Amino acid sequence: MLRWYVIHTKWAGETLAESNLQRQGYEVYLPRLSQTVRRRRRLQERIVPLFPRYLFLRLNEGSQVLGPVRSTTGVTSVVRFGSSYATVPDQLIRVLQARADPETGLHRLPPPALPTPGSTVKIADGPFDGLEGVFECESGEDRAVVLLNILGRNTRVQVPIDFILPNLAASRY
Repeated sequence: MLRWYVIHTKWAGETLAESNLQRQGYEVYLPRLSQTVRRRRRLQERIVPLFPRYLFLRLNEGSQVLGPVRSTTGVTSVVRFGSSYATVPDQLIRVLQARADPETGLHRLPPPALPTPGSTVKIADGPFDGLEGVFECESGEDRAVVLLNILGRNTRVQVPIDFILPNLAASRY
């Protein structure tokens, strides 16, 4: 009987564990995410595991055993709930595989939603870094208009949408 098991890997060891398990003849699924991150004031695409420190291993219980998996380089342990190993339904793995991009096999997160007009935001980069303002509207494809209190006056400024963060401190009340 074929079953998917959850494997806990070492920190940043998912790809190492994946390649070592595949070399041993196991079927492995490591869902990956294409993520946009800001580094040194630039946006870069980065590929990271969808579930950091975890991957899925399909095992034929009649002909394969989990013993060698536990001692594989990159693997910390096989996830357990009490005395039984954690298994994942085939349907869940199929859904994950279906949601991945068919060409690259990578998952993508939807872009973050824009704040609503009138909500308080914080500028996270650029010349207005750290200032709080009020989101007014989107201006073009990649810019937004924010009202900032500069020298006692409300001033409209255009900033890249990527620089805007919701002001969580203001939204708690």
